[in-house]
Amino acid sequence: MTDQNFERGESYDWAEHETSNKKMRDAASEAFDKAADTARDAGKKAKHAAADAASTMTDHVMGILNEQLAAGADAVGVFASSMRHAADDLDEESPALASLVRGFAHTVDNYSDNLEGKTVEELTKTASDFTRRQPAIVFGMAAIAGFFAFRTYKNAQSVSSPPIQPSHHHPTDESHG
Repeated sequence: MTDQNFERGESYDWAEHETSNKKMRDAASEAFDKAADTARDAGKKAKHAAADAASTMTDHVMGILNEQLAAGADAVGVFASSMRHAADDLDEESPALASLVRGFAHTVDNYSDNLEGKTVEELTKTASDFTRRQPAIVFGMAAIAGFFAFRTYKNAQSVSSPPIQPSHHHPTDESHG
C-alpha cells in the first residue's frame, strides 16, 4: 500500500505531523497547567478557610474560658465572704480560730482579686512563670494531688455495691410434705 502512495506521487508530510503533534502537546500541557493551578488555588483556599475556622473556634473557646474564669473569680470572692461571716460567728466562742479563718478569708479574697479581670492567656503565663520559679512546690503539690486521687480511687473500688439480682432465700427449716 505504501508503494502505491509513492507511485502516485503522494508523500506523507512529516512537518505537518510534527506541527500537529506539537499543537496537541502544547494544548495538553496548557490544560494540565490550568488544572494544576486550579487545584493549587483550591488547596490554598481550603487551607485559608480551615485556618479561619480554627481561628474562629479558638477565639470562641477562649471567650468561653475567659467567661468561666470570671465566674470562678466571683465564686472565690463569695467563698471568701462566707469565710468572713463564719469568722464573725466564731468570734465569741473561739477568737483565735476566728482570727485564723479571717486570715484564710483574706488570702482567698486576694486570690479572687488576682483572678478578676485576667484572661486565660495571662493566667497560663502566670502559672508557667510560677512553675519556673518554684518547681519544687509545683511538683510537691502534684504529688499530693496524685496521692489523694489514688486514695480516692482505691477507696471507691473497695466500697461494694448491693447485688443487682434478688437473692432467693430458701429456709432450711421448712418441710415440704
